[in-house]
Amino acid sequence: MRLQKYMAQCGVASRRASEQIILQGRVEVNGEIIDYMGFEVDEDRDEVLLDGEPIKPEAKKYYIMLNKPKGYVTTVSDDCGRKTVMDLTKDVHARIYPVGRLDYDTSGLLLMTNDGEFANILTHPSHVVDKCYIAQLNYLPDAAALDTLRKGVELDGQKTAPAKVQVLKPLKRGCEIKITIHEGKNRQIRRMFETVGAEVISLKRISVGSITLGNLPEGKWRHLNDAERKRLMGKQKKL
Repeated sequence: MRLQKYMAQCGVASRRASEQIILQGRVEVNGEIIDYMGFEVDEDRDEVLLDGEPIKPEAKKYYIMLNKPKGYVTTVSDDCGRKTVMDLTKDVHARIYPVGRLDYDTSGLLLMTNDGEFANILTHPSHVVDKCYIAQLNYLPDAAALDTLRKGVELDGQKTAPAKVQVLKPLKRGCEIKITIHEGKNRQIRRMFETVGAEVISLKRISVGSITLGNLPEGKWRHLNDAERKRLMGKQKKL
């Protein structure tokens, strides 16, 4: 199998993140540094080292939901010394990694796993996985602005997919809005609202697919049950 897929099955990182680790020259196979894409490994015969330490596929698969607070980065490690989501899951006795990402200033539902296939299904661009957020804005957009968001706006030279947008309630200064998207561009929701002149004051993800955050306390995690995992893996639409 491809080296990045093997690494994902070992719980190192997602396939895409594993590709970056490979390009950084941190992976050895049978004593040879592999720093390019396309290398195939035999999981039964080859010895694979990451930063000098052997890695093997995890026997037990973990699927967890974390309620991420603001102020944590969604990475396995951070060169700037910031707190990461790994600091909140130290009591998980396996090498797990985030499925997708939540921005530093965004809170809410984050899935984590050591199952590369699970992560790939949920993050591959060919699959449509709805992600729902609650945003507090600094003002109440008018009907035309909301319609613009629903139709999609241009970011990085490309139009975003249509979003579901619902005003939940006006606030003394601004409003609270529910927005659902299935893409994952960098800071996408904040940038989408910027195109209609609104600033996001706070942002929280409350669901991924059919899985909702519920009453899970901030900073805590729980295992997904089998039904939740199967719904996420088996009910995705393809573009």
